[in-house]
Amino acid sequence: MTVTALVSAKSAGVTTSALAMALSSMRPSLLAECDPAGGTLRAGFFQAQITAGTGLYHLAVAERAGEDALARAFADHLVRLDASGNRQVLPGLTDPAQAPALERSWPALAQVMRVLSDEGGYDVIIDAGRLALESGRLHSTLTPAPLLHGADLVLLVVRATDQSLALARHMTEPLRSELTDRGTGPDALGVLLIEDGPRRAHEVSDALRLPVMAALPWEPDTAAYLAGTGSAPRKLSKSALLGAARTALGHLQAAASRRALHQQYPPVLPAAPTPTPPALAAPSAQAASQVAGVLQRLVKGRVDPRV
Repeated sequence: MTVTALVSAKSAGVTTSALAMALSSMRPSLLAECDPAGGTLRAGFFQAQITAGTGLYHLAVAERAGEDALARAFADHLVRLDASGNRQVLPGLTDPAQAPALERSWPALAQVMRVLSDEGGYDVIIDAGRLALESGRLHSTLTPAPLLHGADLVLLVVRATDQSLALARHMTEPLRSELTDRGTGPDALGVLLIEDGPRRAHEVSDALRLPVMAALPWEPDTAAYLAGTGSAPRKLSKSALLGAARTALGHLQAAASRRALHQQYPPVLPAAPTPTPPALAAPSAQAASQVAGVLQRLVKGRVDPRV
């Protein structure tokens, strides 16, 4: 399936959008809350029902004990979003001070998410939070850069307002450069538009010089429920936001498939081979066997959503 990373220049609805996509997926889905500034799902959507004993920080601790320990711990720190276990979430950090502990763990986590997508059939949605720059590059501690490097698609989440576009405009070139130098290529970068404002998709695309790969409607009631600040709407299953998120996932899967096809069969003669960045290298047989335990733990007892 697809690994999609969502980022923003400032608060623009990244977590709510990521949660809507994970909940609406017709395939098994994993939402990884990887914002170094701290997660909000624990206190928001889950209403503080998840303790600090579960979540992202503990995977950094496990990774220091070895890749086998990380693979064993990964499934143990996921929380179900539905009774079937087809949709799951990895809760984020409880304290931004924990972020430096993740810096050396991001590459290993990116590999696990890659395998869950490619071999496990998961839609993996990464909430990478607000971007932070240092000397024109992604900050090594305040941004989970290796997760962006390994994603099929990286979507800059913006609202349809001039203010949101002005903030996002300063992030496009650093992101494009980062994905060119260390990621899967600049064409992985696009926009997820939140239709909260007067600007149309073509205006947003022109302003940021990026394609709008997906759009979600502004639906305050459903958004408030997902953010944990409102009750569930009476007709949540017919929510325009969740319906659009389901459609968006289909569009993103198609876009990722086209990218993969173009990379495999380039339309022009390729230039000199570029070394594969370490974070994107295919997992070794040893690494594949280590993360195989993650897949086994996740599929155990899972109910096929198509039945």
